[in-house]
Amino acid sequence: MAMSSLSPTTSSLRSLYQRPTITTNSQKTLVAFQGNLVSWSSCASYVKLKVRNGVVVKGLSHSQKRDATIKCATMEEIEAEKSLIEKSVKERMEKAIDSVLSNFNSIRTGRSNPAMLDKVEVEYYGSPVGLKTIAQISTPDSSSLLVQPYDKSSLKSIEKAIVNSDLGMTPSNDGEVIRLSIPQLTSDRRKELSKIVAKQAEEGKVAIRNIRRDAIKSYDKLEKEKKLSEDNVKDLTVDLQKLTDEYMKKIDTIFKQKEKELLTV
Repeated sequence: MAMSSLSPTTSSLRSLYQRPTITTNSQKTLVAFQGNLVSWSSCASYVKLKVRNGVVVKGLSHSQKRDATIKCATMEEIEAEKSLIEKSVKERMEKAIDSVLSNFNSIRTGRSNPAMLDKVEVEYYGSPVGLKTIAQISTPDSSSLLVQPYDKSSLKSIEKAIVNSDLGMTPSNDGEVIRLSIPQLTSDRRKELSKIVAKQAEEGKVAIRNIRRDAIKSYDKLEKEKKLSEDNVKDLTVDLQKLTDEYMKKIDTIFKQKEKELLTV
């Protein structure tokens, strides 16, 4: 394929490749530009450089001339890497929000909610499984839960798991289903749970900040590889901070909702 004139892709990389790799007799050596660059030409993601006079090439005399062909990352490849980082950031931040919500839902507030039993694990045929995977959980009214196992032989195991949990509820097993009455929370208990929720919210924020840190490290890596400029990284970091702030606000919102729910008698 014939070489074309300098493309926008290679033009944008002009300042990035000050020490390209040159191929001579199938061996790669480094060339330092100390003379005049005669011309650039490109094809796909390859750039051909022609240099004259003053070129210092390992193993060659000053009078010898050689063309240098280097492999540059295309704009498409760079955009793909950026998109992959951005996608990973959003997915991980969403999972952090889901984790906070799951923790909040497992804390009882005086009102029945099937999610209160989300973290209860039952020993079922020798393996621990989530209660909601082996039983149907419903709310007959605002102050009770009804657990109906798909396999009645698991009733005793379910009862034991609930007793051993930190829910503070006493199950009533009638041989068919398990009923749970939700005791009203005392004022002190509400305040105590409020502190637990605040801690869980802060843990969620720490997770979000760690995700931001990891993304910045990935951008820095692309900059060191000469795939992004310093200005590119600065712009991406600004966008990343906006996204981070957005998810921080989400945590603040669900925390305030849960705190209000806990403190409302």
